Amino acid sequence: MIPRRIELRHIKKPWGAFDEYTLNERSTVKILTINPGAKTSLQSHRHRREFWVALDKGVRVQVGKEKILLRKGSTILAKKGTKHRLQCEGKLAARILEISFGVFSESDIVRYEDDYGRVTASVSRKR
Repeated sequence: MIPRRIELRHIKKPWGAFDEYTLNERSTVKILTINPGAKTSLQSHRHRREFWVALDKGVRVQVGKEKILLRKGSTILAKKGTKHRLQCEGKLAARILEISFGVFSESDIVRYEDDYGRVTASVSRKR
């Protein structure tokens, strides 16, 4: 079973509210925009886990063997070492808020499948 949330806290204030995704943690925050019909590499990381929040509809995620079509506002966590990917199935580009926990480095990406010819060398030698 895939954890759908991490320590998300909803804090009410006199002026409204806020959702707290991280507090005093080492993290990298990005907003990914995925073009219609495009997908990221099937990949994993040794030094970080990734938490995603769907900002738009039309995003399908794969975490491990499970594939889920996210609704706007849905969350999901990809643990260290777990294969994962994002794909836009809508007619418009879709955005994902990504919070990476741990040491962030592009060299930490192990790519297993990739539409753009970027499969990690050690993985392609095993095929």
